[in-house]
Amino acid sequence: MFTTGRRLALASGLAFAIPSLIAGTAAVAQPADVAAVDKAIAELRDAMLTADRAKLTALLSNELSYGHSAGRLETKAQFLDVVAGKKTLYKSMAFSDATTSVAGNNAIVRHVMTVDTETDGKPATAKVGALQVWVKDGGAWKLLARQAFRL
Repeated sequence: MFTTGRRLALASGLAFAIPSLIAGTAAVAQPADVAAVDKAIAELRDAMLTADRAKLTALLSNELSYGHSAGRLETKAQFLDVVAGKKTLYKSMAFSDATTSVAGNNAIVRHVMTVDTETDGKPATAKVGALQVWVKDGGAWKLLARQAFRL
């Protein structure tokens, strides 16, 4: 096949244009993903406050690793048992200094969490930092890992 200058110019132009178009699409998709992750975080907060097992189940990855600031780790089943089983009641929960970044099908969230709880009739208040890792699973964002740490 004979290549003309016109075909070569067209191919060169496409070689430069296609990566720009792909990057532009990714740039547009990321704010939507950040908003979707932030919405999932708010839904998780509400589900914890209401001890809603169905919503919690939908928002948590089956491989969940949930770390507390005291070093205790929970699986999805253990977390559901504590929160939906009302062993710990979440009275209030607020997030501050939140950042959310998305990398492909993963999201990294950092925030400061202030929470009022009641466990075995004993009220407690905590203010901790937290790192959350969310994964997009079947089009829905699910919490894969969470680690809190003392400030």
